[in-house]
Amino acid sequence: MTMLTAERLLLAYAQGVFPMAQSAEDPQLYWFDPPDRGLLPIGGVHVSRSMRRWLRQCGWRATINRDFLGVVNGCADRSETWINAPLVALYLELHKLGHAHSLEIYEGDALVGGTYGVSLGAAFFAESMFSRRDNASKAALIWMSHHLHQAGFTLWDTQYGTPHLASMGGFIIPRQEYRRRLGTAIRRRADFTAAELPDIQLLLQDMTQTS
Repeated sequence: MTMLTAERLLLAYAQGVFPMAQSAEDPQLYWFDPPDRGLLPIGGVHVSRSMRRWLRQCGWRATINRDFLGVVNGCADRSETWINAPLVALYLELHKLGHAHSLEIYEGDALVGGTYGVSLGAAFFAESMFSRRDNASKAALIWMSHHLHQAGFTLWDTQYGTPHLASMGGFIIPRQEYRRRLGTAIRRRADFTAAELPDIQLLLQDMTQTS
């Protein structure tokens, strides 16, 4: 894959295709178009009672787009990763263009978890998440679920399904159904920065009212 630009990358997302590297050291990027696609329910991720108790006492706070590069680097900081330097550069360019966003989880002033992804219309393509404390990545997804709902998104793509995502309500659909939903979502409008994130107590209150 050569001369991949941010604009070409957005065109690929619009067709349901995304790039990954084989490792951080591999300079090449490869296209992926899996036969089944993972999704998460916007505004409706499953939050266990134990997780609600954890959130009530953890003292964490969440922000959006405060440290985009820090979140990307946190996601890449593992023994095996598909995020290489060319991908980081592309994500940063998309971030500057308003098409890539991060959600950070802080414990005091320390970045302890987060997630990031790409937005196009009302579709949000989740790329990765990380956690430096127990449950921090779960907290990021819970906040993100609420935020995407408030901002008007209708599709939350996770690329692949995992047991972790399934435990939070993630599900799998075939490629053809995914492309149908994707085509509808990218024609709609959503604004990732339109709504502010609530503090944890307001978030828990909202979850209680809607569950």
